[in-house]
Amino acid sequence: MSNVVVLDYGSSNLRSVAKALETVSEGRDNIAISNDPSTILKADKVVFPGQGAIGQCMRSLKEQELDQVIRECINNKPFLGICLGLQSLMDVSEEDGGVDGLGILSGKVMRFQSNVRDENGALYKIPSMGWNQVYQTQNHALWQGIEDGSRFYFVHSYYVVPEQEANTAGRTDYICRYTSAAAHDNLFATQFHPEKSQHDGLQLLKNFLNWKI
Repeated sequence: MSNVVVLDYGSSNLRSVAKALETVSEGRDNIAISNDPSTILKADKVVFPGQGAIGQCMRSLKEQELDQVIRECINNKPFLGICLGLQSLMDVSEEDGGVDGLGILSGKVMRFQSNVRDENGALYKIPSMGWNQVYQTQNHALWQGIEDGSRFYFVHSYYVVPEQEANTAGRTDYICRYTSAAAHDNLFATQFHPEKSQHDGLQLLKNFLNWKI
């Protein structure tokens, strides 16, 4: 049985993430929500979910000294980031007037361009909210059992631009083609919400629980 910790820095979607993990675990893993550094560091696997604004996210991480905990966890155990859990891994974000991220993945977070129209002349809405396809750009354990081009649920106005092409694990088209999943060693992070993405989202979470590094 693995000990899996959902990192609690004040995000509002912790329960849904933990519940989805419990569902796919079927009792084989211990799923806990915690903001205690020692508990997180002792975990076998860590999930970093997030939604809202990155400025508040980074302040909360630093106030609770969870920024250093995240860096240490990423060095030695399977780590899954979701939504802000992806964006905060980058060097810097345009959101909130410019916010420094954790700098774990080289790159930046940019806002979708406004006033862009689709092929039918309709304005793209910001935030991007709803189902969209993810095109896999590398063979990864967390894509096992998930068809290329499968649809996942998104809610976001910003997207990541990694400096290293090798860090992109999936791409999605909305206003532009952008990185919707990133990977590096034992780190995997998604812009979409697997806990809200029904069968394929649950499959990704199951793959994470089964992931061996």
